[in-house]
Amino acid sequence: MNDKKQEMNHVELMIGRVLQIGVYISAAVIILGILLWIVKNGSGYGQELPTHLSAIFSGIAAGRPYAVLMFGIFLLILTPVLRVIVSIYAFAKEGDRLYVIITTVVLVILIVGMTIGYAG
Repeated sequence: MNDKKQEMNHVELMIGRVLQIGVYISAAVIILGILLWIVKNGSGYGQELPTHLSAIFSGIAAGRPYAVLMFGIFLLILTPVLRVIVSIYAFAKEGDRLYVIITTVVLVILIVGMTIGYAG
């Protein structure tokens, strides 16, 4: 029983670490975008801003500050989604089928909501 408790403690620490790393990476990307904005003295765009991932990635490749900022925000939004995925793993390791199902439903709702928002 002590091994299972120790393993769950490890999984909880892993979930916390995932959240920390996600926030740190997104913050670094956002700060990079702000610095690029200051250095380039603008967003790198005229009237049309990137709204789709392909346009954001193209903007990053071109070194456009606004695209870098948008990517940082996108990473920040994905951080809790990654936490839900790690939680599914944690509940599966614990053997709690009910919470695996509930958390999987939450993940599906998140993905559907993000897809509708992206399309909409």
